[in-house]
Amino acid sequence: MEKIVEVKNLHVTFSTYGGTIQAVRGVNFYVNKGETLAIVGESGCGKSVTSNAIMRLIPDPPGKITQGQVLFKGEDVTKFSEKKMRSIRGVDISMIFQDPMTALNPTLTIGSQLMEGLRQHQGISSARSKQKAIEMMELVGIPNPEERLKQYPHQFSGGMRQRIVIAIALICEPELLIADEPTTALDVTIQAQILELFEKIQEVTGVSIILITHDLGVVAKIADRIAVMYAGKIIETGTKRDIFYKGQHPYTKGLLKSVPRLDVKGAALTPIDGTPPDLFSPPAGCPFAPRCPYAMEVCNKIYPDTVQLSQSHEVNCWLQDERGKRLLATTTTKE
Repeated sequence: MEKIVEVKNLHVTFSTYGGTIQAVRGVNFYVNKGETLAIVGESGCGKSVTSNAIMRLIPDPPGKITQGQVLFKGEDVTKFSEKKMRSIRGVDISMIFQDPMTALNPTLTIGSQLMEGLRQHQGISSARSKQKAIEMMELVGIPNPEERLKQYPHQFSGGMRQRIVIAIALICEPELLIADEPTTALDVTIQAQILELFEKIQEVTGVSIILITHDLGVVAKIADRIAVMYAGKIIETGTKRDIFYKGQHPYTKGLLKSVPRLDVKGAALTPIDGTPPDLFSPPAGCPFAPRCPYAMEVCNKIYPDTVQLSQSHEVNCWLQDERGKRLLATTTTKE
């Protein structure tokens, strides 16, 4: 399949008075054409920083992409000039930011915000821009779009604003859409509508989607593949079935156990004990080792290699590495 975007060995740091934060530490993943990849993990694990790096929206200073490549259709965007990046943002790659309540300009009408990208990037007439804005509002399910173009963000509910943010991101027909926590602060009914909207839009336009979230319920609904992120690293990647039914990393298993179950009566939530590591001075070994009930001595000292479990499923864990399995067997025998 054709790869729309491929991230290779991406490193992002932030310089502060207290030192340098290594927010993203050697991330690798790809997204195929027409596919939805979900990046999941706890708050602060580097999901949003990774998505901003793809868009080249890391503020420099204090942030900096120190290493790696972001290949969009074979070209490394980390080498692009700011002028060239502006020409592809919103046109080839679009982003839906976290909070729909603050993503829209309260002083401009919905119509002017929808048509801005068309005028800037495509140079089409006002009449055609308005017609396309109306069509996009209809696609995202806004009733009476011609009248609502004249209204301001405060006249829309939270769910409607999220639909407008999605419409703005899609109006120039991008090939890649990055959705950063697109259902945050929405109630479950509106969440379901937004997720159905994503499925409909992908079916109609064929857009590839990177979904940034910590909500595994959202992931189960629309993702094709899942990348599990922890402390600035991708620690497990697989299809939805691989992760939900055959997840191998202890952190992945911990995430799944911490999700409420409605299909099991009296099922208790199992929290993940401990806290993530300090990324001012990240550990040399597996960053999850201090919280892992299966950690061995080697886990604290050396980061595990990537183990290919199947064609679609890979994990970085000493428990899955042949050397780690031998060490675990030796430890168990001694005990």
